Amino acid sequence: MSAAPAATPFDHRDAGTAEAAWATSGLLQRLRPLDLTGLRRLIVVAAHPDDESLGAGGLIAEAAGRGVPVTVVVATSGEASHPESPSTSPIQLAVLRRAEVRAAVGRLAPAAVLRQLDLGDGRVSESVGELAAEIRALVGDADESTWLVAPWRHDRHPDHTAASQAARAVSERTGHRLLEFPLWAWHWARPGDGTFTPETLTALDLSAGARLAKEDALAEHRSQTEPLSPAPGDEPIVPPGFRDHFRRGREVFVDSVGSRGPESGSLDREFFDEFYSVGADRWGFETRWYEKRKRAITLASLPRERFASAFEPGCAIGVLTAELAGRCDTLLSTDISAEPLAHARRRLAGRPGVRFAQLRVPQEWPAGSFDLVVLSEIGYYCGQEDLAALIAAAAASLTADGVLLACHWRHPVAEYPISGDHVHERLRKESGLVVLAEHLEEDFRLDVLVRPPATSVARQTGLLP
Repeated sequence: MSAAPAATPFDHRDAGTAEAAWATSGLLQRLRPLDLTGLRRLIVVAAHPDDESLGAGGLIAEAAGRGVPVTVVVATSGEASHPESPSTSPIQLAVLRRAEVRAAVGRLAPAAVLRQLDLGDGRVSESVGELAAEIRALVGDADESTWLVAPWRHDRHPDHTAASQAARAVSERTGHRLLEFPLWAWHWARPGDGTFTPETLTALDLSAGARLAKEDALAEHRSQTEPLSPAPGDEPIVPPGFRDHFRRGREVFVDSVGSRGPESGSLDREFFDEFYSVGADRWGFETRWYEKRKRAITLASLPRERFASAFEPGCAIGVLTAELAGRCDTLLSTDISAEPLAHARRRLAGRPGVRFAQLRVPQEWPAGSFDLVVLSEIGYYCGQEDLAALIAAAAASLTADGVLLACHWRHPVAEYPISGDHVHERLRKESGLVVLAEHLEEDFRLDVLVRPPATSVARQTGLLP
């Protein structure tokens, strides 16, 4: 593990939720069993040394016991686990924890391959692409009998989110099964608060041998389970109360296969409310030349001078809205969060034809038809099912001559469920629309899609027959 950063809405030093609360909640007894029958190769991704033992140590041991080849990828050396330690420097911690994870993996699966990447504790989000490339190279041309296992995307630790994103990027491209293990969530969540539901989870009952191997592996991570010294700042990151969550007779995973519960994988209103709580223009819409240039390209890509009725979901603080309003007779702009909408309303106060509403799309898609729908930097907030619904709703709401413009950032972002490129690939495959115009560069991708046939602007305006 690594200490919970101050930016996260919990403190690893808090008492947290006791294991007894989870044990008596009934949740853990109602989970679908994880069947290992089809498993032929296992790749486990850990953000920090000891994540692999805490979250998936039993699975690793069970797989090894069946003769399944195991590879463990550890993204960081865990050097930031004790930022206030007076006795042990980050360099010393890195050396210590690299040795600990070697010993721990040896306890779980003696023949396992261990890859230690040293990407920087607390900074995995800066190296998601590098981590994804490492995982993709390990997967190679393997079939779907290879499973990927990684920390849970919503664990509220940025390194866990980034490790999940890298694994999910490979899973989406290759079709390999992905299991995600919660770690900190057992600490900050509460039974019945909606964080976990039986429909989204699967559990592996551990044999006596796997439980013993996992306990031995956890004992190897002494820098995390025991004090580094008696001094303040050297307390264990994995104290006994927290460690109890991982001494169960079963390991629990969020399953990307067959999960059909409220957990859609999409970012929720709470995420955006928290995001905007520390500043309205977090993305620099008003100040960055990058954003000004992208808006200019977006507006220039519209194939008509004016539109009768437009819809812009995810309008944020309304900077693009203000420019779209000059091209549209009526414009409905929405956002999931109230805070940015308040700024957007003030920005466009008195502008005729502009309306705002707080809606969560695609679940709350507005009635009516539009001859322009703008999906600007919104699709990658969706899980796979919500993205399919978003595409279907956008295409269905277009008039016969309607235009769908989509524009998305292409670089990995740890918190986002999917990538911008994935959004555009799905739009092209599933919308029933065809590409009228496209713009592609390293940073962002823009597509203009219409109902077939696609007629160029020159032909629409009579310059060509």
